[in-house]
Amino acid sequence: MTWTFTSDLAAYLAAAGPALAAEPVTNTALLTAIDALERRGPDAFGAAAPLFGWWTGEDTVVTGTLLSTPPHPLLVGALPVEAVRELGTALATEPLLAGIDALNTRRADAPALAAAWGKPTEVAVEERLYRLVGLLAPDPAPSGRARRAGEDDLSLLFDWVTAFKQEAEVGGSASESALRDRLSYGGMLLWEDEGAPVSLAGFFRPIGGVTRIGPVYTPPALRGRGYAAGATYAATEAAQAAGAREVLLFTDLANPTSNGVYQRLGYTPVEDRVEVALA
Repeated sequence: MTWTFTSDLAAYLAAAGPALAAEPVTNTALLTAIDALERRGPDAFGAAAPLFGWWTGEDTVVTGTLLSTPPHPLLVGALPVEAVRELGTALATEPLLAGIDALNTRRADAPALAAAWGKPTEVAVEERLYRLVGLLAPDPAPSGRARRAGEDDLSLLFDWVTAFKQEAEVGGSASESALRDRLSYGGMLLWEDEGAPVSLAGFFRPIGGVTRIGPVYTPPALRGRGYAAGATYAATEAAQAAGAREVLLFTDLANPTSNGVYQRLGYTPVEDRVEVALA
């Protein structure tokens, strides 16, 4: 039983691809990150080279995966218990992981990882993964309507996605190449009221029949009017029309308003994840 780490995406997909595909819901963030790397190249998330890893069990079958796309936290998928302990040890001893200062993992795995890491840590972000069980229209319905974003909206999308990233404290600004990719398959929707955009919601390209809503953003001055619910509802419908059999989304547990909105639209919790950072 062992962890293998590499910067070779092709080797990672050859070894870990089946394990990733076998759990597309819990591995949704890994799958969308890999899709971005394949479509936009190794610098899709920044100048630093990505790092990949997989856990091979006693039967030589890969049962756990991770990837690092600096400056984002190390993204850890679903792992067996023994892989959690060994990853914590690797964080402290593996030279390829020396620069890791934060990781995103299932809440259940976080204590063991942090303990094996052997360094002071703190929980920086708490998230919840939801899946759609049956789409419900917003009630009451917000005024306005949804439309698919286009090339003429690129500047607005750039500003709003950058504002979303800053508010979510994930750092950096929007990526024009990522936005253009979203526009290419209709993956960004705007909610308009009285002819003006008031909210946005996007969805990732479906992978294996699974997609994820995000980002969802309404400028602060326009909040409290149901626009985000309308935009999310429209993006969910668009994702299903694009071939998604499963529609997911992440929420920040520090925002009870958004968690309530998504549950009223028909989303139900799957699992909690946390970002653990060096203190």
